[in-house]
Amino acid sequence: MAPAALFLAVFVLWPLVRFVSDSFFEISPFAGAGRTFVGFANYVAAFGSETFQSASLRTVVYTVVVVTAEFVLGLAVALLFTALGRRSAVFRTIFMYPLMIAPVVAGLLWRFLLIDNFGIVNELLTRVGILSDPGQIAWLSDPRIALFSVAVPDIWLTTSFITLVLFAGLQNIPGDVIEAARIDGARYPRILFSIILPLLRPVIAVALIVRGIDAARAFDIILIQTDGGPQNSTTTLSLLIYRTMTRFGDPGLASAMGTVYLVAMLAVAIAAVLLIWRPGGTAR
Repeated sequence: MAPAALFLAVFVLWPLVRFVSDSFFEISPFAGAGRTFVGFANYVAAFGSETFQSASLRTVVYTVVVVTAEFVLGLAVALLFTALGRRSAVFRTIFMYPLMIAPVVAGLLWRFLLIDNFGIVNELLTRVGILSDPGQIAWLSDPRIALFSVAVPDIWLTTSFITLVLFAGLQNIPGDVIEAARIDGARYPRILFSIILPLLRPVIAVALIVRGIDAARAFDIILIQTDGGPQNSTTTLSLLIYRTMTRFGDPGLASAMGTVYLVAMLAVAIAAVLLIWRPGGTAR
């Protein structure tokens, strides 16, 4: 394990330590410039920034929408594949295709699909009579719905991942347990919520933690579609930290924001493990 531990120490642990330590300094964006220790001033500036607060709220909303939609859809499809058995092999292969698409490509694709006036989605909705004009819904230009619009490609892209994880977990559920419940007269909703989901807790915890963290740090798929606009309505924490570092030239403040982001993600992951997985506990 020594080579792997050394690799992690050099390329993960040390950059992380430097990243956290930079949050306590005022750092010039110019190479070779000095560093001034400012203590928790960057954290005070971050928490006092309305932009940081708004971006944090958008990140939470975006993550909840994406992960909830992916879990519901992924669980439904995984249950369907399980019911079909070997007959679902071809459908499983086709359903996994979006996982092979890069987020940048997916962002570009859905940008052309949802773009105002001449987007394919609005054009189809107009032809079937749902919309009276192709520009009636401004998916990526209306600040009220832009955040939910940029979430659509993320849901389309990674629902397959949730499905794959849950489907693998369903294969490990003993069939005799479900058969015994059916003999006792339990209907499918009762079997689902009292047997299947409790037995899937460890798998669900892993899926939600991995996807939750991945969705919370969404960057490229939003950058390609809206670049954080319109009116910053799709600016999440990842985009804000990137802009603070590169556009506004404040590495110290960006490091403070990123550290808060890191601690929040760790807290959410720990809470998910304790509340969903419940290691050492017994399911009822």
